[in-house]
Amino acid sequence: MTTTFADTSRDPEPSDGADTFTPPLARVTARTPRAPETGPGRTILEAEALSFFYGSHQALFDVSLAVRERSVTALIGPSGCGKSTLLRVFNRMNDLIDGARVAGTARLDGTDLYGPGVDVVDLRRRVGMVFQRANPFPKSIYENVAFGPRMFGVKSGGGLDALVERALRQAALWDEVNARLKDSAMRLSGGQQQRLCIARCLAVEPEVLLMDEPASALDPTSTAKIEELVLNLRERYTIVVVTHNMQQAARISNRTAFLMQGRLVEVDDTARIFTQPRERLTEDYITGRFG
Repeated sequence: MTTTFADTSRDPEPSDGADTFTPPLARVTARTPRAPETGPGRTILEAEALSFFYGSHQALFDVSLAVRERSVTALIGPSGCGKSTLLRVFNRMNDLIDGARVAGTARLDGTDLYGPGVDVVDLRRRVGMVFQRANPFPKSIYENVAFGPRMFGVKSGGGLDALVERALRQAALWDEVNARLKDSAMRLSGGQQQRLCIARCLAVEPEVLLMDEPASALDPTSTAKIEELVLNLRERYTIVVVTHNMQQAARISNRTAFLMQGRLVEVDDTARIFTQPRERLTEDYITGRFG
């Protein structure tokens, strides 16, 4: 199937930047590697023979990737390789880009995300998104977390209060803000704002969290808190994270997928990717020969 969208214009690969290493094309094989089944967990999110276009520019080529439930999958690769594009396919954020077009299939729990009758608002509740830079609403801490549940019909009162507290606890932020929930979210530190954005996603009880370099704009201490949070959240949620930080990918992910020039070069358990990659191109990237 092929689906075309048109709305407001945006640059291709907004999070991956413009500087792109270009290795010999012969080293980027056209085949689409299948994810080896080496561990437990059913597939909840998947791309099958997925290609993506920004107008005439093709950003993804025939990508097939299975994401397992209640695990962390890291997407790695140099700038402009398609990581952020692939991430945004899974909750249809690319719909907002003028001339965007997808071919192939993306599924959530077996349902075609681009099929007829898909409720995109409900999809984005089920598949939450955390961006590179924290984007809290110019509202109170409480109202940031309560915003989503209110949209989905949760009324003010004890139930909403409990939901806000639970989300802030899951985001490891409750102890730091519980005495000032009426304060503006803009007064929080950068790391706290990012955890607040995670709490805002968790408040609507998603099944999947997509994270686009969630710690790249943070200091080392705040980055460590985000990584610890991801490790805790994977016990309950399915997480897909884009990162340029190889050490971070190794620390927090169960599985790692390496993309190059819009193609999926290799995907495997993280330990194997970083110790015994099957592809020479993967080894060259993770050992710093380019990227």
